Amino acid sequence: MATVAAVLLAGLTGCATEPTDLSKNSIIPRPVSVTPSGESFLLTARSDIFVMPGGPEELVNIGNFLAGKLNPSTGLGMEVISDGRKPGKGDILLTLAQDDPELGDEGYELTITGKLLTVSASQPAGIFRGIQTVRQLLPAEIEADTIREGTWVIPTGTIRDYPLYGHRGVMLDVARHFFGPEDVMRYLDQLALYKMNVLHMHLSDDQGWRIEIKSWPNLTVHGGKTEVGGGEGGFYTQEEYSEIVKYAAERYITIIPEIDMPGHTNAALSSYPELNIGGKAPELYTGIKVGFSTLDTRSETTYRFVDDVVREIAALTPGKYFHIGGDESHVTKPDDYVYFINRVQDIVESHGKSIIGWDEIAHATLKPNTVVQYWARAENAVMGLNQGAKVLMSPAKYAYLDMKYDTASVFGLNWAAYIEVDDAYNWDPAMLVPEITRENITGIEAPLWTETVSTFREAEWLIYPRLAGYAEIGWTPAEMRSWDEYRLRLAEHGKRMEVMDIGFYRSPLVDWEEVTE
Repeated sequence: MATVAAVLLAGLTGCATEPTDLSKNSIIPRPVSVTPSGESFLLTARSDIFVMPGGPEELVNIGNFLAGKLNPSTGLGMEVISDGRKPGKGDILLTLAQDDPELGDEGYELTITGKLLTVSASQPAGIFRGIQTVRQLLPAEIEADTIREGTWVIPTGTIRDYPLYGHRGVMLDVARHFFGPEDVMRYLDQLALYKMNVLHMHLSDDQGWRIEIKSWPNLTVHGGKTEVGGGEGGFYTQEEYSEIVKYAAERYITIIPEIDMPGHTNAALSSYPELNIGGKAPELYTGIKVGFSTLDTRSETTYRFVDDVVREIAALTPGKYFHIGGDESHVTKPDDYVYFINRVQDIVESHGKSIIGWDEIAHATLKPNTVVQYWARAENAVMGLNQGAKVLMSPAKYAYLDMKYDTASVFGLNWAAYIEVDDAYNWDPAMLVPEITRENITGIEAPLWTETVSTFREAEWLIYPRLAGYAEIGWTPAEMRSWDEYRLRLAEHGKRMEVMDIGFYRSPLVDWEEVTE
């Protein structure tokens, strides 16, 4: 076990001057620019985290976040100092640099010398992204929640880094199987390490309604009490949902809520007969078939319901977007579907949000600033582009986290493809469809539908290690990405994921490194 004295002794015996090479890192996503200088920076018992004086309170919060990640494993007890004192040898400095437009909102620069590690950015979000790189430059054991023996050395040099796409996210289906707030927060912590910035929450479906709506309470009292396979289901109170939103915001991750409609609505229809054509409520559903349910799209009660739901959720969600679903509404007549989507767009806009929907919504008359999420049909996404929409890339063949790795996979489905780790990595969102170019794309999102997983541990097996590759696709220019090079960095992340207790799939395509106890 490491002690403070041992770490201090390491600093005094010259470890900080041993040569290192910053270019031989295992950072994911791969940074835009790395310039090594061949020396070492060492964290010691004298190290602290300094925050630019007079800066926003956010910087102090980010400093505390970093201290919370570094102190448990190192035992160094680093403090966050923002009173104007000057940093010294072995310290970390967080500072804003307003005159660097290339970095944008999320870019950062790390300047690492033998004496000082400086994280600078134009915005606090960039500082937060930068400290994730600091974590990854340290040994994997830095992620432990108890003191580990180690020398906490970082190679010196400069890293300049900024994302390719503004939207880099995942979708979590909590409707087919419910995952509680603790699971969602664990996922948010994992996403932060890989610089992801969106969690899209699929909050309703045929099998369950997962968020409290105070004006329609039976949605959760009745519609939230089951899930696929007949489990007990569950739902988030508005207070719990607000805590998730806050937790995400502290990690510079935006929550996008989705209420899927007019199809995928059996839980709502079973809760309120007046939402049904004919006024008769169906039984709750615990299977996995799709396309059999629809709201009554010609009833004013339906639009009062939609307005109440959007109003309550929008008030709890500060992000720009509200996801209206719109997929697989097979029993909704085409004219009724278009009429419904057009009216729901007006409702969403009336509550101050912009619309995202699955690619089928392009059959309606889309509002300006709409985002079409391409999952199934390229022609739908192109139809959206022709109306001025942007495209969020989630092609099921490449990006669906619920697809099996191979025929031996324990969890997952295979209707779109088998997606091994190399298949998940070896695609470029801007090259799949000729009409959908880089300028048309808002970003990438990897959905996890949960028909086959009932615990978050099971979900992790499908998510990892593919999520790391999706993070890199969203952040790193395609010309800088190579599977042969990436798989070596990913191998080192196996050790990091072990320390973080992530139950990942050990693909035979990767020579995984093991933790040495």
